[in-house]
Amino acid sequence: MPFSADAIGVQSWCFREFKERKQLIAQVTGCGLSRVELCGVHADFANEATFDATIAELRAGGISIDSIGVQHFSGDEAKERKYFEFAKRAGAKTISADFKPDFALAGFRSAEKFAKEYGIRVAIHNHGGRHWLGNAQMLDAVFANTSDSIGLCLDTAWAMDAGEDPVALVTRYAKRLYGLHIKDFAFDRARRPDDVVAGTGNLDCAKLVAALRAADFSGYSVIEYEADVKDPGPAIAKCVAAVKAATNANAKQEKSHAR
Repeated sequence: MPFSADAIGVQSWCFREFKERKQLIAQVTGCGLSRVELCGVHADFANEATFDATIAELRAGGISIDSIGVQHFSGDEAKERKYFEFAKRAGAKTISADFKPDFALAGFRSAEKFAKEYGIRVAIHNHGGRHWLGNAQMLDAVFANTSDSIGLCLDTAWAMDAGEDPVALVTRYAKRLYGLHIKDFAFDRARRPDDVVAGTGNLDCAKLVAALRAADFSGYSVIEYEADVKDPGPAIAKCVAAVKAATNANAKQEKSHAR
């Protein structure tokens, strides 16, 4: 099924100043959304006794959990099993992940083990130019030495921070692309990034959507906007509108070409 903007959610980290889940629900629905990637601000992934109540509260508020993360993996199986247990109970199919630098890939082996057991994929979050998994060269090395239970949660802004083209990465990793953080940066002369509304910085929404649809991307996608922490909703709504506009334009173009 081609990428659809109707399935877009939001990273709950955007609402980190709204720590109560009832506040999170109000913020998400206020943006016209009903899906989240849930982060540790709004859930205690270490305490199984809280899992069911957390999930139930969000469901009652009309919010579905498409993913959790970004979760840190180091090979601590007792800790990491709980990530998968929460995701399973929530109905999430993916966990976005960060791994400590590990050239023996021991942490990845633990993640692969649980991914197979729970039927939940793990998606590496490429966290910028200073992150060891932020560039395509290192991702290539990891993917060459792991099973397809390990893939990529592509953060478009952090890809640009690493000097990568996020659109090209969609094509490059089409078979291992399991998640998407739609995020845009503008950079100052010192290359310091500033979060901006999608499409108003360096992200070409039209090209991104075209690449996603050409790749038959079927993973989860969330808006991530880290600025305006006291009132991020208006900017997030603009991000959603920008991606929807690009998607609708692409769909019309596809139809005209098919005639």
